[in-house]
Amino acid sequence: MKPELSSVLDGDTTAWLTSFTPRRLLRNGHLQTLAGNFLPRKLSLPEPEPLLVEVEGPAGGYGPSYVLCHCHWQPEEVRSERLTVVIVHGLEGSSSSHYVRGNAARALTAGFNVVRMNMRSCGGTDELSPTIYHSGRSGDVGAVVKALLESHGVQSIALLGYSMGGNLVLKYAGEVAANPPVQIKAVVGISPLMDLAVSSSALHEVLNRMYERHFLRSMLARVRRKAVLFPKIYSTDDLNRIRSMRLFDEHVVARYGEFAGADDYYHKVASSQYAEHFSIPTLIVQSADDPFIRMLAATRGALIGNPNVTYIETSHGGHCAFLAATANGDDRWAEVTLLRFLIGRTNGSRLGL
Repeated sequence: MKPELSSVLDGDTTAWLTSFTPRRLLRNGHLQTLAGNFLPRKLSLPEPEPLLVEVEGPAGGYGPSYVLCHCHWQPEEVRSERLTVVIVHGLEGSSSSHYVRGNAARALTAGFNVVRMNMRSCGGTDELSPTIYHSGRSGDVGAVVKALLESHGVQSIALLGYSMGGNLVLKYAGEVAANPPVQIKAVVGISPLMDLAVSSSALHEVLNRMYERHFLRSMLARVRRKAVLFPKIYSTDDLNRIRSMRLFDEHVVARYGEFAGADDYYHKVASSQYAEHFSIPTLIVQSADDPFIRMLAATRGALIGNPNVTYIETSHGGHCAFLAATANGDDRWAEVTLLRFLIGRTNGSRLGL
C-alpha cells in the first residue's frame, strides 16, 4: 500500500516511511484532534534531571529569565555519542504534555538522550521568567542548544517541535541556515504553526471556537498570575474584553513582546519566511484536515522545492494526532514516523529499529 501522502520528498523513503490510514471512526479532523488529546496513554519515564537555562530577559532590570528542561540521559559511557532529542511543546503545553512524554519514551528506548524543554513560564515556571513565551522566541531554543553543547558535551542534536513548538524549532533552523551548528543533525515539525496570521483567523472560525476558548482561558489565567508575580510589568486591565486569539496577540503578546501589533508579530515570527532556506535535514508532517493550522500555498511550495525538507501532508490526522488504524496497538503514526526519520540520520540504525 502506498502511503496516504500528498507530498513526499526525500529520495527513497520506503525504508522508514509507512502508510497512514486513520482509525475507522476517526476520519474527521476534529475527532482526530480530540481523541489524540484525550485518549489515555500508558507512559513511564524515569525521573528526569532538571536543567535551568538562562534566556534573554526583559529590559529594565527585572532580573534574568530561565527556561526549565527535563533531561533523560543514556549511561554516561555512551551519553555524548548518542543523539540528543530536544522536544518543544505547543501552545499552553509543557514538558509533561502527553505527546512530549510519548516521544521521550520512544527516543529513550531507541538509545537517544532526551531533553524535554518548557517554553518560558510553562510547566509551572511562571516565577522563573518575568517574560512570557510567544511564537518568536526561537532564541530560547538556541540557548538550550548552546547549553547542551557547552555544558553537557553532546555531539549530535535533533530538534522536535509540535504546533507552536514546531514554529520555534523551524524558525531557529531558518535563522542559522547559513551556518548551522554541525552538531544539529535534524529538525522535525509536527503540525507546525508556520503561517500565524491565517491560522489565527482559522482558530476564530465557528467550528474552532471551542479550541480558542480553551487556549484563551489558560493564557489569560497566566497573564493574571504574571501580574501578581511581576506587577510592575503586567496589567490585568481590560483582560475580560479579550475574546479571540487575535485580540490576545494584539493586546498582550504585542504589548509585552515589543511588537507593533498582531500583524507585526505574525509577520516577524513566522517560520514560513525561511521555508526555502532550511539547510538542516528537516521533516515536516501536516494534515490537510487540521482544524485550525493553515499553511499558505507559497509556504507549501517552498517546502516541497527545498531538497533538505521532507514534507508529508496526509489527508487525515487532525492537529498533532495522526491516530492510525493498526494491528500491533501502536497507533501514534507521527511519533513512529519521526523516530524512524531520526534513526535514519544517525547511527541509531545499529540499535535495530
